[in-house]
Amino acid sequence: MVTEELTDIWVYLATSPQLWLTMTLLVFLFSTWLNRRLGGSPALHPVLLSMGLLIGILLLTDTDYDTYFEGAQFIHFMLGPATVALAIPLYDHRRQIRDWLAPLLVAGITGTTVAALSAIAVGAALGGSPASLMSLAPKSVTSPIAMGVAEQLGGLPSLTAALVLITGSLGCIMAPALIRLLRIRDDAVKGFAMGLTAHGLGTAQAFSISATAGAFAGLGLSLAGLMTAFLLPVLIAWLPLG
Repeated sequence: MVTEELTDIWVYLATSPQLWLTMTLLVFLFSTWLNRRLGGSPALHPVLLSMGLLIGILLLTDTDYDTYFEGAQFIHFMLGPATVALAIPLYDHRRQIRDWLAPLLVAGITGTTVAALSAIAVGAALGGSPASLMSLAPKSVTSPIAMGVAEQLGGLPSLTAALVLITGSLGCIMAPALIRLLRIRDDAVKGFAMGLTAHGLGTAQAFSISATAGAFAGLGLSLAGLMTAFLLPVLIAWLPLG
């Protein structure tokens, strides 16, 4: 009897578009709390924990991704405004950015080019198809831009979205150790590198370092997105990908 009642409740809730939006927010809040209780380890980033928990819930409830996305798409929509909102901390640090503009541009172009070409080279060496290589190329920029660029290049946007999450997660895990290894002291440098290589996840982690690191991470994220969107199609045209 109890099982039947629970089944009826679930069938009712599953028809509501707010179910998966609420579920996503609750899972992320829980993951954030758990991450803090475990010492804030980058290996247990709230986004990684949330992904694992949500995948498990979808499998247990036999819910397909399209159904989930229909309910949680508002969060996807908010990626755009959240990215634009990064302009606020950038404005607060505009003088320092203006003073460092030349080295920041050089670092941005270099980092974006290396990230894209190295991914293509590794994928090609492993026998990846042209569509897979085009999906790999924009993996180091934020999801809305990466998926659009991948589609323009003939890649698979859904695959690119997964690769973006993996790239950001690995960046968050590896960044603290690399920063200590390279003895980087300046928060602006830390943040810019994290935003340039680990996009939104790196930017979120940079804000936990300081407001300055977060601002420059937002700059790195924005530069990587712009340069990838404009330069990657030109670079791809010159590559003998067959």
